[in-house]
Amino acid sequence: MNAIGTASITRRDALRGLGAAAVGVAAGGTAYGYLVERHHIEVTRTPVAVSGLAGTLDGLKIGLLTDPHRSATVSHEDVAGAVSLLMAERPDLIVLGGDYVTWGDRAYVTPSADALAPLTAPHGVYAILGNHDDDRDMPAALIAKGFQVLKDARTRLMIRGEALELAGIRFWTRKVSEIARVVRGASATTVLLAHDPRRLNEAAALDIPLVLSGHTHGGQVVLPFVGAVAAKRFPVLWGTARRENTTMFVSRGVGTVYVPLRLNCPPEVAILSLQRQGQL
Repeated sequence: MNAIGTASITRRDALRGLGAAAVGVAAGGTAYGYLVERHHIEVTRTPVAVSGLAGTLDGLKIGLLTDPHRSATVSHEDVAGAVSLLMAERPDLIVLGGDYVTWGDRAYVTPSADALAPLTAPHGVYAILGNHDDDRDMPAALIAKGFQVLKDARTRLMIRGEALELAGIRFWTRKVSEIARVVRGASATTVLLAHDPRRLNEAAALDIPLVLSGHTHGGQVVLPFVGAVAAKRFPVLWGTARRENTTMFVSRGVGTVYVPLRLNCPPEVAILSLQRQGQL
């Protein structure tokens, strides 16, 4: 065989080898995402700047647990593990960000609430609903565990002698005018609880200091050199962002949806330490 033929075969073999390696890496990553990463819950501790925050509320710790998606592929142990991690941080108050089940599956409404039941905090546990939650059974199950569910509603907390307003909106409450009705009359620092981070624009228009969200799962599957497919849909995929006087934090959440795996995007519970604007 001549040298040209030998070189040709060598290149062909090399390409086959690279193809096989790519398949192997993809298969290995998928297996890791299914068997390990989706169960490896992290605790994210981060300061968040809040415009107009009273000095006595500086350092207040809010625990955020969102998107448990209790289902056939997200076990009681996964959600209970997230609860244990959050409780170990001893937050001052806790926010539940929605999507407690997947596709409104009523078979998991009570199991989801049961897994969340140990949550408690000195200033209470407050919940909103996500797009996967029904409007009757899920709220009732959460209320039965002692949690306050905010459905286009607001509540005022007195903490360290200062007022803090929590305003929770439904997933389908989207217009500035609709959110304005919920926060109208708020005279203290307001925290908007909005499952969908696309509400950042409306919150900024209303000069709401802080928004807490989930929904994105942080992208759930984040590919090397490509990133998350869902990234273009949201102003914030995960973490902290700021628009005008409004700060938003988006959690990667606990569970999974569509496919039971996570890649380069582990689940989390978040501990947010409120800081006066300008101190970070």
